[in-house]
Order: sequence, then C-alpha cells, then structure tokens
Amino acid sequence: MKRSAAPQISYPAILVKGDLMHQARFGVMGGSGLYALELEDAREVRIDTPFGAPSDAVMLGRLEGVPCAFLARHGRGHLLSPSEINFRANIWALKSLGVESLLSVSAVGSLREEIKPGHLVLVDQFFDRTVSRARSFFGEGCVAHVQFGSPVEEALRKLILEAARDVSGTVVHDGGTYVCIEGPTFSTRAESEWFRSMGCAVVGMTNLPEARLAREAEIAYATLALATDYDCWHVSNEEVSVEAVVRVIQQNVEASKRVICETVRRYAALGPVSWPSHSALQKGAAVSTAVSSIPNETRAKLDLLLGKYLWPSPEEKN
Repeated sequence: MKRSAAPQISYPAILVKGDLMHQARFGVMGGSGLYALELEDAREVRIDTPFGAPSDAVMLGRLEGVPCAFLARHGRGHLLSPSEINFRANIWALKSLGVESLLSVSAVGSLREEIKPGHLVLVDQFFDRTVSRARSFFGEGCVAHVQFGSPVEEALRKLILEAARDVSGTVVHDGGTYVCIEGPTFSTRAESEWFRSMGCAVVGMTNLPEARLAREAEIAYATLALATDYDCWHVSNEEVSVEAVVRVIQQNVEASKRVICETVRRYAALGPVSWPSHSALQKGAAVSTAVSSIPNETRAKLDLLLGKYLWPSPEEKN
C-alpha cells in the first residue's frame, strides 16, 4: 500500500476540489484498536474544517473496489480521550469527501450476561449521558431540528448484521441500546447497575454526539460494537482493567476488518441508495430560522449541509 503526502485542504476549497469530492461514498470510523484500514491506492488528506481539525488525516482509497474513507476517531496512536474528540470536525470532514454511509466501529462494555467479551453487537438505540460535548452543527444564528427517534439507519444496520454473521467468526447480537458516558473513567458500580435497570445492552464513550451529527449531516450511520469486557456490574466483581480490554480488542480487530470488507462489498452491490437519513434536513425545512437572518459566517460554516437547499434564499434572489 503506497501513501502520498497528505495535502492540506482549507474548508472553502474542499467544495471545489473536484479530484477529492465524492471519492468516498462509504466511510469507516475506527475506534479503539482500529487505527487503519488496508485500502488500495491509499492517500491521506488533512482537512481544515470550520469546526477545527479532525482527529487525524482522512485516509482515502478503495476497499473491495469501492471508494472509501477511513478516520481514526482517537487519532493514530490513540492520542485523544473521548471528551477531546472533535466530533463535529470528524463528521464534517467525511461529509465533505462525499461519504453517504458511515460504519462506526466501537469498543464497548457489556451490560448483559449473554453479551460476552469478544461478541459483536449491532445496536439500534442510543442513550446519551455525556455532559461536555458540542452536540450539533447548528446554532450561532441558525436553528434546526432533525428527527432522531431511530438514531441508527436500519437498512445499513441490517447490512452490517448480515455481513457480521457470515464472516466475523464470533457471536453477533441483533439490537440493543448503547449508553454513552463521558469518560474517560469507566462507570461506577451504581451507574452500571442503573444502566442495566434501564434496559441498556452496552456502554461506551464515543458514539454520541457522533450519531447525532451524522444525522444532521444526512449521513446514514450504524455501529458495530465490539464487547471487550463485562462492565463492573458483573458477578465476578472484578474491576474493568485496561489490559483485559486491550487483549480482547486485539482479538477482535481482525474480525471487525472482515465485517467491514464484507459490508462494503454488499453495499456496493446495492447500487445507489436513498435511506431516511439521507433526507434528514427535509430539503431545508428542518431549519426554523429565516434564511435572510442567518449570519454570513454561520452560512459559511453550514454551506456544506444547507447550501444546496436554502441559499440564495428567494428574498435574496429578488
């Protein structure tokens, strides 16, 4: 695999860089342990977004012949804690490269006896317990509301589920709620028991606001959750250890790569798709603010998301 030097792209320029736009219909967000994918003709692109720098350079290339983008959520070398991840920059960067569907790989703790370390879970719901993260692209003079009742794109989730059952080599669980905590410390035993009593299946630290932002960006989103441990609720009464987590992660990275490759192959076979997530902004109707009242600086930030729908506004055309 050959890599070229990573060019620096400023955010207004990315919109007119024809050689980069729409190269990556499918995206993969790598979590703990998954810091790279073996892509054909790989090259790295560093993108300057209106929300700051992403976690790392985005790797562009082909997987199973499909143009793909890969981004390491924590940065290669795991440099960023969950609270330090610039989720808005990460999602904006992938959107700017044409990503329409995003597979999120995430290490999680199990809150259910039947979900054993080493198992995979295709979650279908999220519960947000984070406290210090920017949760939306909108604000600063532009208010928008998107539907998020079904936070996972079901068609994409099912695609990954079927691929995982066929090629992962481990047990795959269909559905479950992912509770996202702030971290970076693990849960207290009281918190863990409470999450269980609320019906949650797994606990993690990264998929929110990531999933919310993907929805605002009209990107189909689904999570491949890798259970690395039983959270501290378990009857073994053992505290979660980093060493144990890393050991299981290493065992499951290869399984996750097989699932990713098979998912991309099946995704390509579908041809163009139009899923509910892809119209989350309702052609701009999700925006409550009068277009003429949106500040120019905010327009520049949101042009990637709203420009094709809202401006110039009818008032401005006249």
